[in-house]
Amino acid sequence: MTVEKKQNGASLTLVVEGRLDTTTAPELESVIGGAEGLEELILDFSKLDYISSAGLRVLLSAQKKMNKQGGSMKVTGVNETVSEIFEVTGFSDILTIE
Repeated sequence: MTVEKKQNGASLTLVVEGRLDTTTAPELESVIGGAEGLEELILDFSKLDYISSAGLRVLLSAQKKMNKQGGSMKVTGVNETVSEIFEVTGFSDILTIE
């Protein structure tokens, strides 16, 4: 998995590529955890192949963090496989997906 960061003021876009699973989730969690004072967090999943429960946990944690800070979080570029995982787990109701 690779994570490309694009910061624009108080907005951070993370382009996540590869697999977000037990092995790689801590890396994304670390990147998100180190980003303070954000008003907007955008997770670009257009290059994401797969997400596991560990990846979902990172997303839930990030959503809670942004809510606590009064910011917003959205997930973009979701493919069919990841979209299906979001539907089955109920994450499509929790996250803002564009």
